[in-house]
Amino acid sequence: MCLIVFDWRPDTAHGPLFTLAANRDEYFRRETAPLGWWPDLPQILAGRDLAGGGTWLGVSRDGRFAALTNYRAPHDMRPDAPTRGMLVADYLAGERLAPLDYLARVAERGAMYNGFNLLAGDFVRRELAWYCNRGDAPPALLPAGAHGISNAVLDTPWPKLARKRAELATLTGTAPGRTSGRAPLAALTELMLDRQTASDDTLPSTGIPLERERALSAAFIETPDYGTRGTTALRVDVEHERFQVHIAERSDDDGSHRLRRPGDFERAFEFEVDCSASAAER
Repeated sequence: MCLIVFDWRPDTAHGPLFTLAANRDEYFRRETAPLGWWPDLPQILAGRDLAGGGTWLGVSRDGRFAALTNYRAPHDMRPDAPTRGMLVADYLAGERLAPLDYLARVAERGAMYNGFNLLAGDFVRRELAWYCNRGDAPPALLPAGAHGISNAVLDTPWPKLARKRAELATLTGTAPGRTSGRAPLAALTELMLDRQTASDDTLPSTGIPLERERALSAAFIETPDYGTRGTTALRVDVEHERFQVHIAERSDDDGSHRLRRPGDFERAFEFEVDCSASAAER
């Protein structure tokens, strides 16, 4: 997952609590299962990386959420490092911890992984936390507002992140020129299908060739061997302490591992968070 923008409203009583649009970028050769309930861990709703067994973004029946991006540091990559996608799966399926407590545990062993950003949230607790194992900051709870993560630390103003975060704020009604607070999932998906690349003078310098840096500056990436494999739209609405999850994915694989570019396989799910399970575990 290489670009996530989200709007977080932990104090809302009615309406959207959390709104997210995200693109997962990956090599086309890496096999992936599409968004769905996992047969072996039926509390998890997520896509699945079939090479490593983990995932890049998912939710659980009891109202947990997690998502991951890689931190771009090409000269700091260890081939023997454990798969980062299990950090998402372990949070969603494991012992119910407060988001900050889980990230604190991850931080204790963060150096063993290649670079990552990790979001962990609990909608029932109304807590969302972030940690980067290549940043200087410890795990922290996030304040309300629009945020974004690409392949550097939270809210690093890379051109595509700044542009998509601003567009999301308009869509969710937190910026001038707003449209509506309750963003349709289709509009969130459309937001991320942007192939515009940044001008060379605005590109970050992350240790890769300029031509590659330019290609990766698009929100929706397309190169011969690597690109945006899927787009996820997620909205969590709250009414009288009932939490309704709406999630959709558009991807290039229908589960048969025969890719179609550009991807237009769509799946959508809705469910109400099981707050009784959440309360029992807290």
